[in-house]
Amino acid sequence: MSATNEATVTATEVVLPGKVAPSGLRLAQRTLPTPAVGQALVRVESTAVSFAESAMRRGRYYGQPAFPFVPGYDLVGVVEGVGPGVDRALLGRRVAALTKTGGWSTAALLTAADLVEVPDGIGADEAETLVVNGLTAYQMLHRSAKVRAGQTVLVLGVSGGVGTVLAQLARHEGTRVIGTAHPRHHEALRELGVEPVDYRDPDLAARVREHAPDGVDAVFDHLGGASVTLSYRLLNRTGMLVSYSIAAALDDTRPVLLDFLPLLAKLAFWNYLPTRRHASFYDVWAGAGKPDSARREAFRARMRTDLTQVFDLLRDGRLTAMIAARFPLTEVAEAMELAESSGRTAVGKIILVP
Repeated sequence: MSATNEATVTATEVVLPGKVAPSGLRLAQRTLPTPAVGQALVRVESTAVSFAESAMRRGRYYGQPAFPFVPGYDLVGVVEGVGPGVDRALLGRRVAALTKTGGWSTAALLTAADLVEVPDGIGADEAETLVVNGLTAYQMLHRSAKVRAGQTVLVLGVSGGVGTVLAQLARHEGTRVIGTAHPRHHEALRELGVEPVDYRDPDLAARVREHAPDGVDAVFDHLGGASVTLSYRLLNRTGMLVSYSIAAALDDTRPVLLDFLPLLAKLAFWNYLPTRRHASFYDVWAGAGKPDSARREAFRARMRTDLTQVFDLLRDGRLTAMIAARFPLTEVAEAMELAESSGRTAVGKIILVP
């Protein structure tokens, strides 16, 4: 990022021009104006690759903007300018932001009210592993499933960005964690206190039942599709299924709603059954409301409270930032290819450094 004069900043950003392979991503420069009322200019220190970007480049993320646009679901950076009405005490502070798009850039103009301060002593890359992943994991565990000490949970895809944080948070609460992953990750997962199961096992249900014969108290399922039926059957009599993505449908070509609607209908149907089991779909943006509404303020307060709690756990050494790899922003294609590869060898989140 370079200042061209007192009023403008030139940012280098990654543009997703359409439904392209990772190699089709392109770099561009854009001049940013000075922050307007309520805005802050953030110099991006760290951003990352998540499932959302993989879905967006296929046109498979519900509610994504029209092409072309700048991806980047979250970021961590330093405030270098503020607009009218914004507390100048923010200047020079390291902050985190949930952006949905726009994070893959060297600088971003953001609504100051959406920023969450990163506690001193936490590096940018370490904080970045916990923005969308930590918030998602914390809220699913505590607000959706309300997991308690002594319970047992099943985390599908436990070696990924959300899964590694979810497993650590659950273990911190005194919860037993069973997780599905490739065998190459099992040793690292055991070090986190996870009881790993091979996700490729043709009789996955039987393997999970070996660990939890009476079923589990909660399942966190990112796959959707047929997977949620198996997940629901693995619950105990009072268990909770939390579905939070449709990764299994990533390469479908039909409209994404045709995958979402049957999933939501299935979850709703299960909740109407005369059982003590429950099922829900988690969306990190649920309840966000319209800009400047009371719902938006409540959403921001909830996000700030939960993300600050996760940051505090990291600062106090009760959470470990799981970084799978770091890439310069200019090598975003290679980072995305690694994120989407079946042969991925590292556990955790893939970081992009502007």
